[in-house]
This record gives sequence, structure tokens and C-alpha cells, in this order.
Amino acid sequence: MIEVLQSIIALIVTLSILVTIHEYGHYWVARLCNVHVLRFSVGFGKPLFVKRGVLPRSVHGDKGCSSQVRDKDSLKATEFVVAAIPLGGFVKMLDEREGFVPEHQKHLAFNNKTVLQRIAIVSAGPLANFLLAIIAYWMLFLVGVTGIIPKLGEVDPESRAGYAGIQSGDEIVAVDGHAVRTWADVNLRLFERLSESGSIVISVKEGSDFAKDHVIPINHWLKGIEEPQPTRALGLQLSYPIIPAVIGDVVVGGRAAKAGLKTGDRIAYANNKKIDSWTEWVHMIQRSPEQTMILSVLRDDQFLELLVVPEEKEIEGEILGFIGVSRVSVPFPKEMQTRITYPVHLALWAAVERTWDITKFTLVSIKKMIMGAISPKNISGPITIAQLANATAQSGLESFIGFLALLSISLGVLNLLPIPVLDGGHLLYYFFELITGKPVPERIQLWGLQLGMFLIISIMFLAFYNDLTRL
Repeated sequence: MIEVLQSIIALIVTLSILVTIHEYGHYWVARLCNVHVLRFSVGFGKPLFVKRGVLPRSVHGDKGCSSQVRDKDSLKATEFVVAAIPLGGFVKMLDEREGFVPEHQKHLAFNNKTVLQRIAIVSAGPLANFLLAIIAYWMLFLVGVTGIIPKLGEVDPESRAGYAGIQSGDEIVAVDGHAVRTWADVNLRLFERLSESGSIVISVKEGSDFAKDHVIPINHWLKGIEEPQPTRALGLQLSYPIIPAVIGDVVVGGRAAKAGLKTGDRIAYANNKKIDSWTEWVHMIQRSPEQTMILSVLRDDQFLELLVVPEEKEIEGEILGFIGVSRVSVPFPKEMQTRITYPVHLALWAAVERTWDITKFTLVSIKKMIMGAISPKNISGPITIAQLANATAQSGLESFIGFLALLSISLGVLNLLPIPVLDGGHLLYYFFELITGKPVPERIQLWGLQLGMFLIISIMFLAFYNDLTRL
């Protein structure tokens, strides 16, 4: 229950930051264009907190007082609202399409601004999200980012990497010509190649300063796989320290939970075989789908005998056993970690590059998903976001800021998609107007609104469904 509450709080904090930044982008540029903002809301539904702001410049006299008569048609100052449902937000502007606007206020209405001004106001929200990501990465690169050196552990000679000549102890320095410094960099570059054909070039250092290229052929690589694991699919794994077979989290309703395994249990023996490490324990589970295993478990200085039957799952065409547990968190040794720092100016450029890389990766992933190359099972909703937000927050400020930057980029990209009701849909209309000199007919806009709402609701339901299946 405590973990659930922590996840909810982490979700609210994370979304509130991202939504506030996004909506403030709209608000700030709207003010620059002298558009009156009626309400700036973080969240939907019943207002929990309301604060009045200021009136637009053009309705103030020389002494800062309203020059207009205070009657029923007088402008009201902007309302800044925190609402009950923290799953989004909005900026409501004065607009003749949404209600009557007196003649003396029409110059403050959004719909009466030039098409370029409307484009600037609408695009400011997603751009604010990208700016947040750049600033976040800049801060991280200034103080230093901790990563795991991509030095390889055991390489199966029968795996793709093994056939390519990659060996245990090699350190990956580049993927497809892109330099990598951490294991996270390796994963990002491999994820970019999902569903593609051709070859992946892995450059490694083999105990010297000279890198050697290893070519791994691929053909529609991991196309349609629900939860792809690129490094594992190639046979690449980190050189982990020996981790004891101690149970961390136990999935509710999983085979381990049904067998009576609990957090903190240490697996001493499995089928009368001594278990010396977590890796050994995992391999044994994976090789025993739907087979009863006799476990000797050390709990509170006492040995217990439990029976567990690993669930059969097909992963990348291979039948493996799973019981629904994770290991306890064990920090990597200092010699396996690297800290990446930059001077001020280089940190900013590195932050821009990282933001661009993640943006490009997100766009390519969306394209592949639409084409069926990547499974829609990879779409995540608020439950997964809450879990990740909580996990990163507990890992430390560095992890949380990195996650915030990643999520901010995703929000920016999502809002720029040319789907009506999203910022990208509005921009599509305005660019049409810019080119043709005529606005999109209201009938077409209405159809687009209905289609956009259908698409967004469908995606939300899919995201929730995926979240629930992961629980």
C-alpha cells in the first residue's frame, strides 16, 4: 500500500511539472501576442486552488488601472487553477468561437490574431517541453551523469554476438558508428534498429586502445515482439558482479507468490543443486518451464522447503520459464561505473544532442509502431509511468531528472502529432491556412475533432490495458 501511495504521489508530481511547463509555454507566448488568457489550469475537473492574475497590457491605463468601464463586459484577470484530476491541463484563451466577445475586446481574442501568431502560440507548449529536457540534461551533464561501462560478461558462442566474434571481456565503444560510453547508450542504439534488416556493427576494445568492428546480420530484427530485449537477443550481457540469489520484489499472483516465496528469501538449493548466484538461479528457472522445482529457501535463519512451477512463456521464439520475481538491488562496483561530465558550453551542446537523439528515436518508434514493426504492447499508460516515476525518485535526483527529461520529450512529440485536438492537429490546420490563405472549413474541423477524440481515447484505453497486463 505504501508503494502504491508513493507511486501515485510520484505520478502527480511528475505530471504536474510537465503539464505546468507545457501550458506555461502556451501562456507566455499568448501574452507576448497580446491574447487574453481566461484560465491557466493544471489538472481537470473541480478547482482546488484559484488565484487571480493580471489583465492584458492593452486594457490598462498609464497607472496600471483598467481604462474600461467595469461592467458585465469588462475583462476579468487570468485565473490560475489547480484542479482535482492531475492528468493534464489547459490554457483557455479569449476566443469568439467559444463565446460572445464584446467589440472592444476582439483585438485580444485568439482567433483574431495572425496565422503566424497562432502557430507560435500553439507550438510554444511542445517547444517548452523540449526546452525543459535540454535544461535537465544540461544540469545533469554539468554535475556529471553516472553510467555503467559497457564491458561484456559471458558471451554465448552460439549467440549472434558469439558468431560475430565478440568475446567475454570486450568493451563496446560504438554501435553502427555511433560512440557509446554507457550500457544505456548501447541499448538506445540497438533499439533504433528494431524490425530492420541489414547488419549491426558492434565496435569493441579487446584489451587495447584499438577498436575492432564485428558485423551482425539482421533480418526484420525482433519485428512485432511485445517486449523486445535487443542486447539479450544478440547475446550481449554486462559483466555483472556475483549477485546472491536473494528475492527482491514478488509479482502478485505470479508463480513465485503462489509458491510462498517472499522478499528477502535466499535460494540456497534448487532440485538439490547448490545455487551460488542470481544468474545461475535465473538460468535454472528459464530451463524449467512447467516443471516442478524443489527449493531450499533461507528465511530468518531457517531453511524452508517450497515447490514452484515456472510459467511457460515464449520470448523471441524461445520457450522459457518465469516465476515473477526480481533480484534485490545490488550497486555496481566503482570500477564498472563511469561518470560523464562536460564544461558549461559543451554540456549545453551535449544536452541538445541527447534531446535530439531521444526525439528522433521516439518519432521513428511511432512510425514503426504504425507500420506494425513494433508491437503496440510497448505503449505505456499512467500506471507504468507512476511506477517508473517512483522507482527513479527512489534511485536519486539524477535518475528522476533523467526520467523527467525523457518524459518531457515524449510529451512534446506526442503533442506535435498531426492529430486533431492535439497541438499538432491545430498546427496542421494553421499551416493549411498559411499556404492557401483560407482557414480549414468548420465542417472539416468538426470531423477532425471527432476523429481525434476517437484516436486519443483508443490510445488511452490501449495504454491502460497494457498497464494492467503488466501488473
